[in-house]
Amino acid sequence: MSEPISTQLHVTYDRSGLRPRVLHVGFGAFAKAHVMVFHDELLRNESSDWGAVVTRLHSGEGELTLLDQADHLFTVGEMSNDDLMLREIGAVVKTLHPKRDGFSALLAQIADPDLSVITLTITEKGYCLSGGHLDMNNPAVVRDLREADDAETAIGILAKGLRLRQVAGLGGITILSCDNLPANGTLCRQAVLEFAEQLDPDLSRWIEAECRFPCSMVDRITPAMTEASQQKLEAALGHPDPNGVLCEPFRQWVIEDSFAGDRPAWDLAGAQFVADVAPFEDMKLRLLNGSHSFLAYLGALAGKETISDCMADPVFLTAAKRLMLDEQAPTLDLPDGIDVSRYSDALIERFSNTALRHKTTQIASDGSQKLPQRLLAPIRQHLQSGTEWPLAALAVAGWMRYCRGRSEIGGHLPINDPLSGKFEAFATRSDGADYVNNLLSLAVVFGTDLPASRDFVSRIQTAYEALGVNGAAKSIAAALQ
Repeated sequence: MSEPISTQLHVTYDRSGLRPRVLHVGFGAFAKAHVMVFHDELLRNESSDWGAVVTRLHSGEGELTLLDQADHLFTVGEMSNDDLMLREIGAVVKTLHPKRDGFSALLAQIADPDLSVITLTITEKGYCLSGGHLDMNNPAVVRDLREADDAETAIGILAKGLRLRQVAGLGGITILSCDNLPANGTLCRQAVLEFAEQLDPDLSRWIEAECRFPCSMVDRITPAMTEASQQKLEAALGHPDPNGVLCEPFRQWVIEDSFAGDRPAWDLAGAQFVADVAPFEDMKLRLLNGSHSFLAYLGALAGKETISDCMADPVFLTAAKRLMLDEQAPTLDLPDGIDVSRYSDALIERFSNTALRHKTTQIASDGSQKLPQRLLAPIRQHLQSGTEWPLAALAVAGWMRYCRGRSEIGGHLPINDPLSGKFEAFATRSDGADYVNNLLSLAVVFGTDLPASRDFVSRIQTAYEALGVNGAAKSIAAALQ
């Protein structure tokens, strides 16, 4: 039985005049559902030559070939419980994969005179950062600096592509990060400049002078595609679309207005160009992403498969909203005009969307890189001000229990994290206070200040023990008293 369809939007603009003005690196589900939807909406609203080239650097070669075979058209389905709106996206003009097309083809695209903007969704790991700087001990970075005619990291590819632009006498371009990192543009700029400095100090100076790295905040819940969601999309379309994705109706994009040259008119699609992204970024990271992580770790421990399953439980729903309003919001410098209560209500409504099937274990991935900005940064403010943070403590302790790889009901919990080897070693040889202390010793996650705080360590130890004795649901209920 097919799903009800509110609207079906086909491409109506002339694609023949589109040129490769944007290159998107890391073309996965989120890029399709967010960046390309904004870009498609731009093309629907004005006569434009802003076409997009898309690439994936590692896996996904076959997916790009499938997109080529579909004339670069794909479907984004926006799901709201039983409703489904279908949008055909026609913004893509070309795909590239270094394994299929050669590394030189990718560098040549960066050096194309038509190119003005590079957008990135390469996940936190893709920036190869350690302590806010390029990790010079990362084997992939070491390899990319050594190999003259190849690169496997996005940072290495960007630096080497920009070198071709410099040599060709072309102008600089804008590199726009769309990943959930605080100050993502600043961090991307730092990584590219430090890589370029190792290649050629003159290149680093040219990038610093000619290129721009605006920060941005992106928001759209896009679950990983499953066999069931593929079938749902096929039933609605009347035919399969292996390139299609499903997502929520909500979308938001806030972009620092700092461009090296031409700027795509994404504001016609609802994007906001602002002087300072940080307040929007912090609000999203702490209210949405922080509560998402809370629900992911504690929900997975309790055997809940999806975020909407968590929302169907009054204890989890109440706790998520209280975490937002009582613990996270007081640590924020909110943007002008934001009603935090209405914003949190909207988040609860989004989390409750049963059509999304957003798995707790998907959100739980890469916790070592997400925890610092989502939960630990606001906890530091609570410690400084002497205010309470019982739910955030349960979230951190829940992450620690999740990292042992077993739910309360004995189910397997997948651990996808750069530090998974360390987690496994800690879990094998310790539990209780020793295990917690081992995890707290990871300075890349907790820094050196939090493990030195007796208050912090005591609260995390207590929360970890409570989860072991009472389980997630009872521990949350106790924290709500």
